[in-house]
Amino acid sequence: MIQRTLALIKPDAVKSNYIGSIINIAEKSGLKVVALQMFHFTQKQARGFYAVHEGKHFFDGLLQYITESPLVAIVFEGEDAVTSWRNLMGATDPQKAAEGTIRKLYAESMTRNSVHGSDSVENAEIEINYVFGGRYINGLA
Repeated sequence: MIQRTLALIKPDAVKSNYIGSIINIAEKSGLKVVALQMFHFTQKQARGFYAVHEGKHFFDGLLQYITESPLVAIVFEGEDAVTSWRNLMGATDPQKAAEGTIRKLYAESMTRNSVHGSDSVENAEIEINYVFGGRYINGLA
């Protein structure tokens, strides 16, 4: 089934100039970029985006990390895009990530793990609308 998912290329990967390499991995796997923007999360925006993690031990560190510099948001489209992107990302802990996955290749640590991906079709829609708002509605109702 053709789906859309949100991918974030996080500050560590942006600072290390991995944007093109990460997009290339996704495109070679069959995912298509249908929207892309670089932006800088404010604390308020980041708090809203990661609200599901509020109260967890890593929440404050996550907010500090994700707001330290610009990131890239991408909407990928393709066959089972949510699962495809998550498989390409690899395990959150780069030490446990499979060879060739984005996190194995580029993540600095479990905390500074280079990329984000929606975990379900439903959350993909919510996250895409959160990040892109009214600027990107085509086919996302």
